[in-house]
Amino acid sequence: MTRFLNKKESLILAIVSFLILVVLPCLNAFVPKESFFHVSDFTINVYGKYLCYAVLALGVNLLWGYTGLLSLGQCLFFALGGYALGMHLMLMIGKLGQYQKDIPDFMVFLEFETKYAETGGLPPHWMPFRSIWFAVLMVIVVPAVVAYIFGFLAFRSRIKGVYFSILSQALTYAACLMFFRNDFTFGGNNGLTDFKFILGADINTPETKRWLFIASGVLLLSVYLLCRWLTSTKFGLIQRAIRDSENRVLFSGYATAHFKLFVFVLSAVICAVGGALYVPQVGIINPSEMSTDKSLEAVVWCAVGGRSTLIGPMIGAISVNALKSWATRAFAEQWLFMLGGMFIFVVLFMPNGIVGLPAQLKALKARYIDRKKSGEEPAPVDATEPAPATKSAD
Repeated sequence: MTRFLNKKESLILAIVSFLILVVLPCLNAFVPKESFFHVSDFTINVYGKYLCYAVLALGVNLLWGYTGLLSLGQCLFFALGGYALGMHLMLMIGKLGQYQKDIPDFMVFLEFETKYAETGGLPPHWMPFRSIWFAVLMVIVVPAVVAYIFGFLAFRSRIKGVYFSILSQALTYAACLMFFRNDFTFGGNNGLTDFKFILGADINTPETKRWLFIASGVLLLSVYLLCRWLTSTKFGLIQRAIRDSENRVLFSGYATAHFKLFVFVLSAVICAVGGALYVPQVGIINPSEMSTDKSLEAVVWCAVGGRSTLIGPMIGAISVNALKSWATRAFAEQWLFMLGGMFIFVVLFMPNGIVGLPAQLKALKARYIDRKKSGEEPAPVDATEPAPATKSAD
């Protein structure tokens, strides 16, 4: 760790990790509810969701901020990870659903018992998801395969810039339309919801919510350390070189398509794991989570916090979503205008985001001081000194 983390960063990381992983859960579990320092179950649940969004932001930033690939489809992988775990959670409900059948309620409603009579109404591709370990494996494998196929075709064709952004957005939109279909066997418009158990524990108890929050914090810390290590290696140097001038990297003999494909797949897996932990804390996963506007919001998080850094996207994700939670209650109809205005303001006046604001203010102060010095008037002449002699005209 000491090779890619300096002492100051290690200390800050240790303090923040202690606050998130130890202090907040303890304030929730052991401090009386009437105390000022008590952290409610609702707060723990909400900030667990924010931590998952921060993982998503790190995945987006690894691709955009460090490699220069602006993808507008990373929420597709976030949702795919959520669906993979959500399928297991749906099968754990058992007969506690409204129809008291062994299959999820939406399958009973859509008459899957007739369509898949040989399996009791359960589609064949759902059956392996009774195992939690298979579901966890699919959280990683499915988004990785989708990202690899799409990335291989795109990078082999040397598609980049705005064309890559449009293609990734089109992929997300097509997937969203498929998941909205009832015959796609994933719940259609309503998606997967009403989860009861995870790893044998009641998913709605405070203890489970607390452990899910801790798991989200551990995941965020792990992803941060992974990204910090990766960007501090030779691979990270090539990654930033591709971002700054891909043609020069090509002329140096590197196969940039392979580097971009690896980062794209890794980013997809990071987003998917964040989505898997997001689902049990929110209690639902539906196609709206993979819509294009969600991916655009993730881009805004990175821009507001400060892309090309690791701490910036996390700050942006947490702060913007905290603002959204307040604004959607106080100014529900104006929230989208506020979000768009925030993005425009950051692009025009804060190109380095919140993280770069101190350096930006310092540079402005130095420029102001330099201008003030250059605009000073010459010192006044001492009256006690004799005036220089002047030549009289003849």
